[in-house]
Amino acid sequence: MPSSLCLRLFPRRLANMSNPNFSVPLNFVEKKARTHALLVSVGFLILVPLGTLTARYARTFTNRWWFGHWIINFVISGPVIFAGWALGHQTTSESFTGGHYSDPHKKIGLALLIMYLLQLALGAVIHFVRVPFLFVGHRPPQNYIHAVLGLAILALAAYQVHYGLNTEWARTTGNVHPVPESAKHAWVALVVVGLMILPYITGKDG
Repeated sequence: MPSSLCLRLFPRRLANMSNPNFSVPLNFVEKKARTHALLVSVGFLILVPLGTLTARYARTFTNRWWFGHWIINFVISGPVIFAGWALGHQTTSESFTGGHYSDPHKKIGLALLIMYLLQLALGAVIHFVRVPFLFVGHRPPQNYIHAVLGLAILALAAYQVHYGLNTEWARTTGNVHPVPESAKHAWVALVVVGLMILPYITGKDG
């Protein structure tokens, strides 16, 4: 198409592209990937730890601490995590990255979802199925499994978000719009805060 005709048909678009401050908007895959990253980061790195802290703190003054723990870790975190995972699955379907579960990020994402569901189920069993005569004088083993699995989920989620920001985004989108440094700094801040509260999460029960 001659340049003169282009100028007549698309004057505003060409003017914008000649502007040094012009930037290409995010495409639909990038938008889904960004929302996926935001949801799973909030779900696993903010809401789930908050639910754990709620249980740790509330049990020091009430026997009904489980209700707040359940509300945060399932009723609130669940929809956020499930929606984020679904968007990640859709993003893979709409991009050309080798299909589902073809790289570490996708495999870890599936593993995290399964671990989260197992953690929910295990928490429900611990709360609703009581057999105190089998474990007189000490806590049942499933309680320790629940605690260890929770810490494993948090550690793996932190690694997963880091991998997504620094590797998977560029691989999936072509890195036309690199991950902003503010997102990487937010990850560092969340990890630092997590390490600061870790002794309290793993400390002796009140």
